[in-house]
Formats: sequence, C-alpha cells, structure tokens
Amino acid sequence: MILKALSLLFWIIIEILVDSYTLTGIHGAFPKWRLLKSKAFAIFYWGSSALVVAALLTGAYVPFAGTGVRAACLLVTFLLLICKVVFILFVFADDIRRKLISKKKTVPATTQTIATAAEIPATASADAIPRSEFLLKAGLLAAAVPLAAIKKAMPKGSYDYHVLYQTMYLPNLPKAFDGLRIGQISDIHSGSFYNKTAVLGGVEMLLREKTDVIFFTGDLVNGEASEMIDYQDIFSKVKAPLGVFSTLGNHDYGDYGDWSSVVDKKRNHKDLIATHKNMGWDLLLNENRRLKVGNEEIGILGIENWSEYSRFPKYGRMDLATKNTDDLPVKLLLSHDPSHWRAEVLPKYPQIDAMFAGHTHGMQFGVRTEHFQLSPITYVYNEWAGHYQESKQQLYVNVGFGFVGLTGRVGILPEITIFTLKAGPDPSPPVS
Repeated sequence: MILKALSLLFWIIIEILVDSYTLTGIHGAFPKWRLLKSKAFAIFYWGSSALVVAALLTGAYVPFAGTGVRAACLLVTFLLLICKVVFILFVFADDIRRKLISKKKTVPATTQTIATAAEIPATASADAIPRSEFLLKAGLLAAAVPLAAIKKAMPKGSYDYHVLYQTMYLPNLPKAFDGLRIGQISDIHSGSFYNKTAVLGGVEMLLREKTDVIFFTGDLVNGEASEMIDYQDIFSKVKAPLGVFSTLGNHDYGDYGDWSSVVDKKRNHKDLIATHKNMGWDLLLNENRRLKVGNEEIGILGIENWSEYSRFPKYGRMDLATKNTDDLPVKLLLSHDPSHWRAEVLPKYPQIDAMFAGHTHGMQFGVRTEHFQLSPITYVYNEWAGHYQESKQQLYVNVGFGFVGLTGRVGILPEITIFTLKAGPDPSPPVS
C-alpha cells in the first residue's frame, strides 16, 4: 500500500511539472494571444489540471466510484499525460535552441554580426513565423499523434490473439496429473464482436494446443444471452478430452440491462445458463467436480461472481464450492474477479492451490512483455494480469479473449493461456 501511495505521489508530481512546462510552451506557441496570459485562462488551465489530478486520485483510491469509472479516469489521465509529454519535448528542443543562440550572441562583435545575420531569414519578414513559434505549434500538432495512433491501433488489437504459456508447480499434484495441460480463456463478451472469421481464428488457435482440459472464467456476454446467437456455433467447437469447465462473470447476470420486468431478466439468465449447456461446457455454479486420471483425482471448483468491490455482485458461495473436497490433494478454483483471491480465498481458504480469474482485461490499454507490464488498471487491482503467488497459493489473471467498453486493445492483447501442471515446488516462484 505504501509503495502504491508513493507511486501515485510520483505521478502527481510529474503531472504538475508537465502541466507547468506545457503552459510555458502554449504561451510560446501563441505569443500574440493576450487571453492565454490572462488571469481567467490561468484559473481555467490550473483548474483543468486539478481535475486531472482528481481523476487520478479517483481512479486509484475511490472504490465507491465503480471500477469502470475508476478505469476510465485512469485511462484519460494517462492519455493526456502522453500527449503533454510529446508536446514538451518540442518545448525542451526550443529551449535548447534558444540557449545555443544566446551563447552565440556572447562571442566577439565580428562573430556576433555573422550569427545575427543567420537569424535574419526567420525574423526579417513580418509575415514569417518565428522559429520558436513554428516549433511549438508543430509540437501541438505532434501531441495529437499519439491519440490518432491509439485510435488506429485499437481495432487491430481487438482480434490479435496471443497464446501465453505458464508452468504451474503444485507440490501435492498426483503423479497422474504431472504434465496435464490446461487451456484458459476468459471474458468473451460476444456482444462486442463484429468479425466472426477473426473470432473463429482465435478459437482455432486454442484448439491447436490440444489441451487436456479447458477453463472459461466468466463474462460470456455483455448482458444479454441473445448476444451468443451468432457465436454459439463457434464456441461449441471448444472441446477438450477431460472437459470444458466454466463459470459466470459480473456481466452474465444481466445486472446492467434495462429489463421490462424481473421475469424477463430471470429468463435471460436461464437462457445464458442453457447456452453453456448447449455448447457442452460444464458450468460450475458454487459447486465442484472431481477430475480423474487413472486412479487419482483433483478438484475443479467454480463459484459465481464474487468481488471485493460493492459495484459488482457477490453471488459466489465458497462454502458450497468446497463442499466434500477435503480428501482431494489439489483444488483448482475458477472465480471471475481476481479481487476475490486476496479478499476471501487467501485469508479463509488455504486449501485452494490455484485460482483462475479474468475480469480486468488489463484495461485493454498498456504495455505487456515477458518481464514487464504496466497499465493504469494497476491502481484499481493489485493483481490484474498474469501469475501471482503468496505462500503456497497461486493466482492467474487472464486479460480476456474479447473486449468491452473500448472498441479494441492497445498493448494488452487478447489472451489464450496454456498451463502445464508440474508436481513439486516452483524453482523460481514469483514475488507477490
């Protein structure tokens, strides 16, 4: 928590410094605009800056604002910061240019005359734009480039599926399960899709991995079961020798829809449950299954949505999901929201070996490489993408197969995760 607060303080200081330097550049770009140097504009400018800082604080620390609102606040803050940084690079370049000219003017008179003459083309004509003004205006145009690039890249990222591989070490794993391969997809959000061919390509990527088991960790739709009508045939292809196990996410309950009656909402939920069954997926609603290989067994547990945040529902019942599983040496939990792991699983259910989640999408915006990841969503969720471990319990957060809200992705690409289970301790466990 202290590190998070220090990180946030760092970003606030950066925001203030960047805004100060940006204002200097704006004044230089439009030297004849008296309005920009007025008290009214200063109040407007710094008031806007204060709103940006408030958005940053809201995104990082105000849970009752709703995770969607918080994520939006963080995204807007970071996008504006990127644009400002691009602009101040031009401001800095102009400052360096003017300092070099100033140094030239301090040399002996004969040289000074020559140096001044070099400046004549930029200033002699009344209609010519001074070099500083031209450079700073070019900077303002360049500052819009990141937004344009992001807008262009987002649709391309929508269906740019990536397969990520993760070895998961489980000390109590029976020998019969050593080497078992599990595929995970999450957050399909079929209501956002607009390219069936691309979606089919992603499903085929998963099937080419020939996993033994497949997990789906919630949010099949955006809100209505009917969204799956055009895609049920595609996802019905998702099969595995030992089964496909699924659970529900916060969007799967229709809580965000405007229903004409309670009956319609309940019917929608029944239709969604039927969709899982029609596709051949084993939907776990606060229950468990025994996965058997040879004479040995492990547990697959699945709960309904359970979130630490009040905006999202707590339909999950761990007491029911763990019922009659005490004899199983390994228990794998499917739970949509990763906040469930730290809020309930770690303190109350030490028998859970690993939890598989989704939900965050990595905010569909950020940077993610093999050894580094950064997204504004880090200020909302402690665990938001990839593998985490605390003591002997593990969590994996899949950033999603689909997309919602933002029509696309930048940097945080749609994910298909392939796990290989190995018996024994992890030789290099991640730092939690």
